[in-house]
Amino acid sequence: MRFTKSPWFAGISAALLLLLAAAATSATKRPRYGGTLRVELLASSASLDPREWKSGSLSAREDEKLAALVYDRLVTLDDYGRFQPALAIEWSHDAAAKYWQFKLRPGVRFSDGSLLASADVVAALQSLLPAGLQLTATDTAISIHSPHPIPDLLEQLASGRHFIFRALPDDTLLGTGPFYVAEISPAAPYEANPLAIKPARLKFRANEQSWAGRPFLDAIEVTLGEPPLRQLFDLQVGKADVVEVAPDLVRKARQDNLRVWSSAPNTLLALRFDEAQPASADDHLREALALSMDRDTMANVLLQKQAEPAPALLPDWLSGYAFLFESPMNLERAKEIRAALPANEAGGTEPLRLRVDAAGDLMKLLGERVAVNARQANLSVQVVTHSTTANGGAAPVSPANSSVGLHLFAWHYDSLSPRAELEVMVIQLHLEQAPETTQSLADPEQRYAEERRILEDRRVLPLVLLPEYVGIAAPVRNWMPARWGEWRLADVWIEKAESAPAAPNGGSSPDNSAAPHGKEVHP
Repeated sequence: MRFTKSPWFAGISAALLLLLAAAATSATKRPRYGGTLRVELLASSASLDPREWKSGSLSAREDEKLAALVYDRLVTLDDYGRFQPALAIEWSHDAAAKYWQFKLRPGVRFSDGSLLASADVVAALQSLLPAGLQLTATDTAISIHSPHPIPDLLEQLASGRHFIFRALPDDTLLGTGPFYVAEISPAAPYEANPLAIKPARLKFRANEQSWAGRPFLDAIEVTLGEPPLRQLFDLQVGKADVVEVAPDLVRKARQDNLRVWSSAPNTLLALRFDEAQPASADDHLREALALSMDRDTMANVLLQKQAEPAPALLPDWLSGYAFLFESPMNLERAKEIRAALPANEAGGTEPLRLRVDAAGDLMKLLGERVAVNARQANLSVQVVTHSTTANGGAAPVSPANSSVGLHLFAWHYDSLSPRAELEVMVIQLHLEQAPETTQSLADPEQRYAEERRILEDRRVLPLVLLPEYVGIAAPVRNWMPARWGEWRLADVWIEKAESAPAAPNGGSSPDNSAAPHGKEVHP
């Protein structure tokens, strides 16, 4: 007897096939434990001691990413602007926001198995918070007392270098984070060429005693000192899982169908005048140079639309008012101002010397673009070269170039508190503002007025804002960094056929790698 399949049975079969396919797809999306994440960074050295970091530096940006693997903070900030408990489970303050109390999470252990004590928290924060704050510890809590209101204390504690650690007698630091440092391999010369240096490597292993639960990854291997093109190549051929992508290589990465994520603009490239060269002290000269800067061309042509013009010191996502500032180019007005200046001031025989304070070809190109824009206004700007130290910082300038009047620098935004960030910029950039007067900057209107005063003084000329670009390999799942650049590698897992199934007691989270917080750039 011939069997005839009915339409009803055919419908049931198709439905079953769809369900089975969906189940198989879902199984591949479940988080998996195990594996090693391979990360490559441009920085040639790293410090896991937050007490050593210099605010605003690009090296501190890299150090913070690595430190987040080892240490925890009291509180964190989620992507909806809500503060979440970390080592502190409760907090409160008085009406004036001068006296704060934090109740600590019980049972938290350092990576060596010892218990976290409130005295450890006080000792760590005392070395990191601004001077003048009084910190005290009780059995289960700490308190912070300030002579002035600090309504933005949570923003400070949730960002930057404000990690909790314990310093051992040999100055080794212990953390309570999801990983611990298992191995450090210093840079060494290649056997074939002793003058060429192998990159340094760090290996982090999962902390089984982490209060937040064991991370999905078994280990993270970090290679330091890899140049941008090498990082991109390693990502393409499967030798790296997470790499930094230079702004001028983002277009190439797109063309190669690589997965690239970008943060909010978190690095400012700007010019700072130094009165060591007499011409740079002239207000009219600074105005002429400011009006000659073509920020749109810098962002859209030189940086291939991977940056945006910077009208202010703080980005709009941090301050909320940057859109109120303007930095228009007015070449004709710049020429008029230049014509009224002495002929040899920023002239051919006595040019305004520009030093690039951050390493990298991109910064050198931007310095040359500044010189080109200045030349269009009949101003002579000479880019001077200098060597860099082993950690990527600028070496001392030689006596021949000691009278440098202009600096091109990069500033990374460390803090989620706009008041704290602006205050540190004022101090670090020597903008002649007494630190005690900056406490009023907690008020947005006063902060806006102070930033406008600084910009009108033209001691600093913002040029462009750069996001951070990260290349991610296809097997990397749950890549959900914060919009401001925090990577959150403890939540990442690797999808591989040979991976072990997810642990039954491990937390399950959906695969949101295709829609991370921030912006993912697709080809």
